[in-house]
Amino acid sequence: MRAEGDHPRSTAQVLGHPLHAMLVPFPITCFVGAFVTDIVYSRTANTMWQNFSIWLITAGLIMGAVAGLMGMIDYLGDRRVREKRPATPHMILNIVALLLSLLNAFVHSRDGWTAVVPQGLILSGVVVVLLMASAWLGGSLTYRHGVGVAR
Repeated sequence: MRAEGDHPRSTAQVLGHPLHAMLVPFPITCFVGAFVTDIVYSRTANTMWQNFSIWLITAGLIMGAVAGLMGMIDYLGDRRVREKRPATPHMILNIVALLLSLLNAFVHSRDGWTAVVPQGLILSGVVVVLLMASAWLGGSLTYRHGVGVAR
């Protein structure tokens, strides 16, 4: 059994609760929602769905930046976090997902059908796949390596 101080702690926390872990569901939900609304738009051509997509991408970018900042504080705040094998790939995947989402926001800002089909739809799908891989690594950091977990 490990001692309580034997695992990396979360540097960005409130009352012992890690902020990164609390914030990441918001951008994930927004980016997955944008992918779903892109699919619906590609099937219906109803511009309401295109509008939903850009709003979800924008909200995801804002919340992703905040969650990423908290994750970066954790990453830089304790060298033991950086030493965990999944930490750096997790961070890189999240940065790439945010950069692709920013590009996707510009693609979605165009007018009409080409704002979503095919580039926007492809970018949204790629972001969702990257986030699935990143979530797996992030879960590994928490549940396998005990990052931010008081034991």
